[in-house]
Amino acid sequence: MTVRARMLTAVLALAALAMAIAGATSTFVQIQRTDLRIDDSLSRAAQDLRDFAAADLDPETSKPFESLDHLLYLAVQRRAPAAQEGVVALADGNEEWLAAPTVSLRLEKDPELMSVLRHLDPGATPHLRTLRTQVTQYRFVALPVSVSGDNSHGFFVVAVDRAAEHRALMVSFRSYAVVALGSLVVIGAVGWLVVGGLLRPVRLLRDTARHITETDLSERIPVTGRDDLSDLAHTVNAMLDRLELAFGSQRRLLDDVGHELRTPLTVVRGHLELMDAANHADVQATRALALDELDRMHRLVDDLVTLATVDRPDFVRPAPTDLGRLTDDVLDKARPLGDRRWQVEARADAIVVLDAQRITQAWLQLISNAVTYAPQGARIRIGSAVRGDRALIWVHDDGPGVAAQDLDLIFDRFARGDGARGTDGAGLGLPIVAAIANAHHGTVRLARAGGEQPDGGPIDTRGDQWGPLRGARFVIDLPSHQVADPDEFADELDLRDAREDAADKSGEPNTEELVDQ
Repeated sequence: MTVRARMLTAVLALAALAMAIAGATSTFVQIQRTDLRIDDSLSRAAQDLRDFAAADLDPETSKPFESLDHLLYLAVQRRAPAAQEGVVALADGNEEWLAAPTVSLRLEKDPELMSVLRHLDPGATPHLRTLRTQVTQYRFVALPVSVSGDNSHGFFVVAVDRAAEHRALMVSFRSYAVVALGSLVVIGAVGWLVVGGLLRPVRLLRDTARHITETDLSERIPVTGRDDLSDLAHTVNAMLDRLELAFGSQRRLLDDVGHELRTPLTVVRGHLELMDAANHADVQATRALALDELDRMHRLVDDLVTLATVDRPDFVRPAPTDLGRLTDDVLDKARPLGDRRWQVEARADAIVVLDAQRITQAWLQLISNAVTYAPQGARIRIGSAVRGDRALIWVHDDGPGVAAQDLDLIFDRFARGDGARGTDGAGLGLPIVAAIANAHHGTVRLARAGGEQPDGGPIDTRGDQWGPLRGARFVIDLPSHQVADPDEFADELDLRDAREDAADKSGEPNTEELVDQ
């Protein structure tokens, strides 16, 4: 059975059980009330006869009764039987007086009942009795009657057809059962439609899962409403987004590896095939070329591994960081990269929440690019600032800048502009910087001369004592998340610096070495 059928079966079973319990309870209560009504009617009939006999006066003569027969006659005449009720009077075991012909219940026509009435003990205390015969079931009261001066003994009997009263209730119960069955049919039809609508997201989930393949993860579940199943559809769509992102990252990694490693491997293989093993100079040249290509492949693999892990939750580990001290540390690590004129344009005095190691890696990558493209002795300026809720980090060089046709390509993987020809690299540096910025929910952009400086003012193209301003300025724009009380984290920052110094002394790879790789 499908989930829809099982749910509908459970609903119908519960509804049927509830209706059955309600019907049975109602019928039981009605039977009890009917029996109480019958007993009350019989008790009133007995009390009426007692009251009539207590007067001891014949209403016709206004004298005391002299004949049992006449008393029984008047008692039967005074009694107006209700529906399913009968009356009979016996004198000395014989049917003396019968109910009027209009009374439907004829007690005298049931031999079993009359046999029981003829053998009643006149001296017994009268009480309500129940008797089942082949004709029906009776509830009756038999009152012994006697008259002073008359030696005869009689009984005044009032009986009710209890089975007939109960049958009337059964007719009502059968009507209730028919209505209940009709209600179940309506509940089933409406429930089938309602359950189908509720399970629609599940069916869409099933159909979407059928259409998803390892090469196409673009299918999504249409979501309507705000119930639990809609939340499930949102969750599954989010999971599919993550899977598509993960599979896409893997495919890009494999494509990138296959594309970029093919060239150095082909170069090494070609030189090894053409190498003259007997020529020492040719062997040394081929060896140097192979080692250089292997070093390039090593750097390429490290960069690809970095890009492959950018989607992991632990790619960045933000912590309170003194941005001014980080600026000084990056400058100290940048000086050995090349003979340039280093300058700190601005230094932020704030503690912000970021991953100091990843930001240092991105910052040094931009500085490494500046060293590559700026001529020896050129000026390279770095800076940091906090503007509103944004933390800005930048590197400005006096190199040739970025050509206009390359502006849309520089942050793509393996994309290299015309100015990068003749330089070492695979075109992964700026994509790594962009990935680190994105992991911090920030961006990286190129601010060209004549544009806006990180502090909000226009870039001064007139220059200063170092000469006219030119080249490129790369700005990393991050959410600042400033810490309200910098003193609270002073000890933590000092402890982190001590750990980094210890790591440097122990020979562990630091951020500068990662950039060099």
